[in-house]
Amino acid sequence: MNDHRSDKPLRPAVFLDRDGTIIEDRGDLARPSQVAFFADTFPALKRLNRFFDLFIVTNQSGVSTGAMTMEDVKCVNAHVVSELALFDIRIRETYVCPHKPNDGCSCVKPKPYFLRKAETDHGIDLKRSFAIGDHPHDVAFAENAGAKGIYVLSGHGEKHQEELSGDVVVVGGIREAADRILGPAGRKGPNP
Repeated sequence: MNDHRSDKPLRPAVFLDRDGTIIEDRGDLARPSQVAFFADTFPALKRLNRFFDLFIVTNQSGVSTGAMTMEDVKCVNAHVVSELALFDIRIRETYVCPHKPNDGCSCVKPKPYFLRKAETDHGIDLKRSFAIGDHPHDVAFAENAGAKGIYVLSGHGEKHQEELSGDVVVVGGIREAADRILGPAGRKGPNP
């Protein structure tokens, strides 16, 4: 475990859903060649990365159903991370839940397991952090740990929008989510 608490201030982070948020949702991805980034992903994440640590948190229940293996998921995730790195976008860590939603695991979104893990392992200030995703569980995931959720209409977002409850920030996609977090007209830091 890192000893970040002794000498470094806690950092804010943005926790990114993968499929439907930063890449197209094309079902269970088993090969890097299946990955298609949204055009706005690179500029949006580059802007966010100036002020926030970035993490990917993805539910991949296809591992449990046998549609793909955990090695397939790791290979796809490594490709996503390396493509982002070409644009100087650093992903601190990628977290994967390989279980089906009804398996009773502790790591499936909206359970805040991976948020708490990032808080402990990487010195993340969850109260100043955000989670972005295209499913209602991505918003609940943030709220369950005291972070702020942003719901995107890309991916499955439009299909599930009526399932949202409460006062949820809804935006078109990753670019608008970054705009919402960072503030209007090129503001030089995150919104409070």
